Amino acid sequence: MSESISKQIVEAAGFLLFSRRPTPSFLLMQHATRWDLPKGHVEPGEAILAAALRETQEETGISATEIEIDAEFRFALEYEVYGKKRGDYRKRTTYFLGFVSQQHTPLLTEHIGFAWFEWPVSGSLQAQTIDPLLAAVKQHWSGLPSRFLGD
Repeated sequence: MSESISKQIVEAAGFLLFSRRPTPSFLLMQHATRWDLPKGHVEPGEAILAAALRETQEETGISATEIEIDAEFRFALEYEVYGKKRGDYRKRTTYFLGFVSQQHTPLLTEHIGFAWFEWPVSGSLQAQTIDPLLAAVKQHWSGLPSRFLGD
């Protein structure tokens, strides 16, 4: 059995939030060296969607009641994490897609900044997680532009 298969999987969940106004754009949170999404670990007994909503509110101040969830989209990534604090483990992060009525100014509790990026984005933002997620959203929306734009 390979080492990566035998490692415990830690579940995490988060949201990719889009605003339709003033122009279609999505929210990314800024760490010191990279862009990220509002996300975090799933607590024992917690549903994965509930964890995503909780973490999004904790990291942005945007409440679940302000998010319109695309029930047809779910994207998961699994990868190795090498850390001094928790040791090495496999992490599976499930991302949900949500819409907010306007571009919020997030409450920064775990990040140093934020930005709303216009859709569609050109170029790479973060190869490990964000780029594959954005590609999955683009594929999800192919043929469904009116649903995204709210027409």
